[in-house]
Parts: sequence; C-alpha cells; structure tokens
Amino acid sequence: MPRYRAVVSYDGSDFLGFQIQSKNGVERHRTVQGELIKAVNQMGKNPAERIKVVGASRTDTGVHANGQVIHFDLPYDIPGEGVRKGLNTILPRDILIKEVHQVDEDFHARFSSHNKRYYYRVSTSDYVNPFKRRYTGHFHWHLDPKRIEQALPDLIGEQDFATFAASGNQTATTVRTITRAEVEVKEDEQELVFTFEGNAFLYNQIRIMVGVLLEIGTGRREPDCIPTLIAARDREQARYTAPAAGLYLDHIDYNGSSDIEGGSK
Repeated sequence: MPRYRAVVSYDGSDFLGFQIQSKNGVERHRTVQGELIKAVNQMGKNPAERIKVVGASRTDTGVHANGQVIHFDLPYDIPGEGVRKGLNTILPRDILIKEVHQVDEDFHARFSSHNKRYYYRVSTSDYVNPFKRRYTGHFHWHLDPKRIEQALPDLIGEQDFATFAASGNQTATTVRTITRAEVEVKEDEQELVFTFEGNAFLYNQIRIMVGVLLEIGTGRREPDCIPTLIAARDREQARYTAPAAGLYLDHIDYNGSSDIEGGSK
C-alpha cells in the first residue's frame, strides 16, 4: 500500500496530547492521533480503523504544533494533494493537514527524523491576556533577557539532561544533543520567544529548561548555574516547569533535509 507523509498543524488546547489514550480499543480521551486515525480510516474506507497513524513526536496535553509529521498507509493510490484536501474536509477545525506526499515504504515519521525544532512563547504582561492564555505561558515578574542570553550557550552540545526530564520520562538514556538555544524579545507583543533545536528531547525537557531560564532572568538563579544543574542529574534541582500552553513543535528535519517545514512564528 502507498505510504504517505503529512505535515500537521494543531491547536493542542482541547487535546490530551498527541498520543491516543485507549482502553480495550476504545479511546478514553480526545487526542490528536485519535482524530487523525478516524479521518484516515474514513478516507481509506476502513470502518474497523485498522490503518495506523504514526507521529514523529508525542506532544503533551495542551502543547501545539505547526510542523508535526505523521505517516500512514492507504489502500488506494491517491495523489498527495487529494489526500490533503480529503482529510481536511473530515478533520475537526483544531487540526489542519498542511501538506501530504507519497514516500518510500521504509519512511518512519518518528525513527527517520534527524532534528526537531520547538519554540516556547512567554507572555510578560502584568496580567493574563484572555486571548493568549491558551497559546503562551504567563510570567509577570520582571525579566532581564541579557541574563538569559548569558546562560543559553551552556545548554548547547551533547549532555546528560536528566535534571531536565520529568518523572514520567521512559527513555533508555537521558543524553541528548541540543544544537540551538536562543531567546528573542518581542516588546510590542510583550513576549519572550525561546527556540530550541536538537536531535530529540526528553519528557517536559523544554518546559523545564524554560523554567530555569526564567528564574535566571529574574535573578533567582545565576546565569552560570546550568553546568551545575546538569552535573547534578537531579530533577528537583530544576524546580519550575513552564506551562504547556506556550510550547510549539515547529519543524522536523529528516536526514538533514529541510523539506518539511512548520509555520513561521
């Protein structure tokens, strides 16, 4: 059967994450993967929902995506654009298929990925903006971006990020490689936007790193604290986890290729 690769955008506010949550074959909560499975199987005319949908990243409850990547096999040979249009007529409005292409049968959305990019939006307004509450983390204490910029280079490289992994992490190793860690100040929007790129990330890793960086920005931690935190390999040392609402999966790179893009910030 033809295999398809699709780039997916979604508002994660009303989902219990990407990964399907089922018991005895019945979905227990609304998930992105669950909605995609329903749509793909409807298009494939498979009421038993046996067509699998595999995602590149298992984003958590409330986390958004501009460039999630999935793959699935269809029993019919349909042009990618036809699949895109068909799925978008079926899916709910908080999920959008941005592009679809046929790929080799050995392509795997998760295991073929080479690099992932996320960004995190922090609202710095005095009070929670009702129009941003689902799409930014809110942090109203005064921040010094220069202190944060000083700390960011210490996150770069291959390191053991056990301190920045939540207790639910189930990976065999906590060693990861971060290739990019930046912060941008958007004064007109009263926001800080963090960007992180790496080969993979641990459970809640980015949200925990943002929490530490925000504490550095307030002066509660020193800019040179990150090497000590990494060496400790102790989650309790990191303390604060930034809210899920500010996190976005933006882009996934396959074999060094940048032909799969998310959206602009």
